[in-house]
Amino acid sequence: MDDFRSERRETQQGGRTIITEPGRIIVRDPSGQAFIRHNEEDRFRYGARDIRREQVGNESRTIVVRPDGTQIITVNDRDGRLLRRIRRDQRGREIVIIDNSYRGVGAAVAAGVVAGAIGGYFVSLPPPRLTIPRDRYIVEAEDAPPELIYDTLTAPPVDHIDRRYSLDEIRYSPSVRERMRSIDLDSINFDTGSWEIPSDQASKLQVIADSLNRAISRNPRAVFLIEGHTDAVGSDIDNLSLSDRRAQSAAELLTQQFQVPPENLTSQGYGEQYLKVQTDGPSRENRRVTIRNITPLLNGGQASLPPPPPGTAPPRR
Repeated sequence: MDDFRSERRETQQGGRTIITEPGRIIVRDPSGQAFIRHNEEDRFRYGARDIRREQVGNESRTIVVRPDGTQIITVNDRDGRLLRRIRRDQRGREIVIIDNSYRGVGAAVAAGVVAGAIGGYFVSLPPPRLTIPRDRYIVEAEDAPPELIYDTLTAPPVDHIDRRYSLDEIRYSPSVRERMRSIDLDSINFDTGSWEIPSDQASKLQVIADSLNRAISRNPRAVFLIEGHTDAVGSDIDNLSLSDRRAQSAAELLTQQFQVPPENLTSQGYGEQYLKVQTDGPSRENRRVTIRNITPLLNGGQASLPPPPPGTAPPRR
């Protein structure tokens, strides 16, 4: 982390502290809450035949062309925020995998969006009502049989989903993510200060990759969030950066070694915010990666993206 730390630059914008470092932007709100962002397009470059960029009005589009002619189209707004992620096949047929531009009518009132918190995307919901055993809600990957891994990654929400949530709302709202079961990849142990997955541990992701590929084959619109976490050693800014890189490392490995489609994965680091073991000291259990299916959250409890409400224009492509 020393190299990244030395290259950080800090500015103030509208009461927020903006910290930039190679490949990352960290934002600290006036409340003290901090979150991290990075450009996921780099993951799509692996094995690409061609990459081109287009500007359409206020939208920028990055089109990654694979050897078989399939295109992955990332549409961002003028600030670089993801609006849509689309897969276009060789015949020109398109599947919208992520629609991050959607905000439901009255959503801020109905779902407790907290104004000004984490970029305006923080949603506060009551804890989910669990009707399943705790060890089936948060599954430890190391001891779980393959069928349990698959069932966890394709299970419905544990509680009612009242509307569609944007990807940003899901990323920055733990009470929304808690509606879905998760898998702790406790079989992968990161060294202190490292985001690299040791080569002797990479094969442990095989069962996860098999389940992901099986789920995506069943539903090409499925989206899985890979979450990175750290222990409480070090600064919160260092840990945000470190955890985000851990999540990205896991996503890259799943694609490059096990052929999981990168467009069906998204990653986010949370630093030391969600400790598994409550300790301020070094902890391998806290230096971990978690994965969950967020498709029903994006799609309002459904497996696939529903059509837009009447009178709503379809997304521009």
